[in-house]
Amino acid sequence: MKMFQKNINQTGRVVRTAIGAALLVYAWWASSWIALLLALFTFFEAWASWCIVYQLLGKNSCPKE
Repeated sequence: MKMFQKNINQTGRVVRTAIGAALLVYAWWASSWIALLLALFTFFEAWASWCIVYQLLGKNSCPKE
């Protein structure tokens, strides 16, 4: 099993990008480093099509290859 095997479909990527953007705005507004780190990690998940929670649960929302 690969470390960063894709497990998020296109809809999940769009949702994570929107959540990351909202967290980024909140981090700027509240001057929160924690929110900034969460936003950056959420953007990474969307970019890589990989979710650590999905991997731990064995879930995969990608279509069969």
